Amino acid sequence: MRMKIYCWVLMGVLMGMLTACSYEEELELMDVAIKLEYPANTIEPYEGAAVEIRNAVASLFITETNSDGVAHITIPSGIYEITSSGVHIEGDYRYIYNGVKSQVVVSPDSTNVIPLKLTVTKKRIVK
Repeated sequence: MRMKIYCWVLMGVLMGMLTACSYEEELELMDVAIKLEYPANTIEPYEGAAVEIRNAVASLFITETNSDGVAHITIPSGIYEITSSGVHIEGDYRYIYNGVKSQVVVSPDSTNVIPLKLTVTKKRIVK
């Protein structure tokens, strides 16, 4: 009788281990749009501005803007830091820009159009 009880207990433990091992967590992916906002009287949005998105475990996602100054990407839900910086030459001027936004929540409950305000410095190119 005791052996029968041990067998049932052992079978229950094994079944519990097998069901615990079969658990698979799926990542919830979200479509996100990052809109770069340039200061007035500087440069217009352009295609190819780099945008970096980093999460809390230092995973880095890199994308570029389209001609409207919007970068589209699909990333897992989480909390992110979004940055953009670079140099853009237009006419006789070099524009140096950068911006950062921290603690950005990406989830089904949040807005997934994220504005990123940039600061811009304008330098004349001397030839």
